[in-house]
Amino acid sequence: MQSMSTAPNGLPQYPIVQAPMAGGASCPPLTAAVCEAGGLGFLAGGYKTADGMYQEIKQTRGLTRRPFGVNLFLPQTAYVDPAAVEAYRGQLAGEAGWYEVSLAEEDIIGTCDDGYEAKLAILVEDPVPVVSFTFGCPAPAVLDRLRKAGTRTIVTVTSVDEARAAQVAGADALCVQGVEAGGHQGTFRDDPQTDGTAGMGLLALLPQVREAVALPLVAAGGVMRGAQIAALLAAGAEAAQLGTAFLACPESGAHPLHKKALTDPLFSHTELTRAFSGRPARGLVNRFMREHGPYAPAAYPQIHHMTSGLRKAAGAAGDPQGMALWAGQGHRLARALPAGQLVEVLVAELAEAQNALQVLQMRRAS
Repeated sequence: MQSMSTAPNGLPQYPIVQAPMAGGASCPPLTAAVCEAGGLGFLAGGYKTADGMYQEIKQTRGLTRRPFGVNLFLPQTAYVDPAAVEAYRGQLAGEAGWYEVSLAEEDIIGTCDDGYEAKLAILVEDPVPVVSFTFGCPAPAVLDRLRKAGTRTIVTVTSVDEARAAQVAGADALCVQGVEAGGHQGTFRDDPQTDGTAGMGLLALLPQVREAVALPLVAAGGVMRGAQIAALLAAGAEAAQLGTAFLACPESGAHPLHKKALTDPLFSHTELTRAFSGRPARGLVNRFMREHGPYAPAAYPQIHHMTSGLRKAAGAAGDPQGMALWAGQGHRLARALPAGQLVEVLVAELAEAQNALQVLQMRRAS
């Protein structure tokens, strides 16, 4: 995979990647708008059926002829404590009564593969330009199958060790995710003894990964402005991935209450929590997170399915205090611009920052 900043072989014109945000935000209109503006848009394959993912791919192809990507979640194989899941079900009984919904009776011993093999089969048979992976690294054979189909692969990493493992497996590029990122932390393994706060900040992690591997890097985590993209390119990235920045766009499929909350003074900061899904994920601190986060076990995706009805009911009731308001640490900088216009603004900010750096370097050299 060549540098994303120079747009060789069909890659985007600008070093801007729209993050795949599972749950509806990364919909075809958003993905296509980013691609049409010269960035790389992504669809989120997570939480969808294989056919649902394919229908979104077809819809996106009808909206743009430019390259776009699809993100997949790796199957989860870690042991889940059934007693801990049932205890959390009891913790949420009051919420279920309040919203008048039942808590999903998910089979906690059953498969947790998110339809992975069926989605892979579709992407090999009818390839898209780029496929990225979260929550682990695919087997070398999987990456090889996609490469032979003409697809470039990106693996999300949160540490140097994960970066090295992905390089050995044969990934074409890495998405280096800092702890500032909104939504789920893309760690290969979820340590039940931690809440995810041990992760590194992006500008600390990126140079270490840059020195450890010889792959193109896409930097992700709290990126909201073009000047930040310039800093990440200077630190060794080929592109920056932005999620929260695109969440507020009119094309985004995020709930209107979610979009509004990004800049609402009522929601002053973010934290990592297991409250909604059982895996560390960063969101705006609300009542649900404060009341239930301390009791949520490491049980993904079981807790995700258990709370799904609660979150939908809260949204339908107009209650952001019961929703999963995923957001990165830079959420207060969100701009409710059309996606194409946002890409244009980011590109202009990037150019301004790079020009300022060149002027500074010239002054120091003179």
